[in-house]
Amino acid sequence: MYEIEADAARNLISITYGGHVAPADLARGRAELVAALKTMQPGFRLLTDLSGLETMEYACAKEIETTMDLLRKKGVAQVVRVVPDPHKDIGFTVMSFFHHDPETPVLTFETRVEALEKLSA
Repeated sequence: MYEIEADAARNLISITYGGHVAPADLARGRAELVAALKTMQPGFRLLTDLSGLETMEYACAKEIETTMDLLRKKGVAQVVRVVPDPHKDIGFTVMSFFHHDPETPVLTFETRVEALEKLSA
């Protein structure tokens, strides 16, 4: 599962991964992400939630990198991640060094509640 939600009022995009994720899931979601980004202002924030992720195919890495590059080009100002188990990070931290602006803060929390508190602050 790969879900994208845009909240223009909060200038926030949420991406949620759950169950088994394959490259085709991410490729199908790219058009939805592009549409969601059109509703955002530069300086928007990103919430990435890996809470429900069970497995992700290695071949998803290229699509995730493409997504990170797209978010950077559209002006993401803060990345907040929910990673309840460090084993579920699946390379997001490493990819961030290469595909997010070095000035963009990337924060990781164990729970969605903690992440949402940070986004509300």
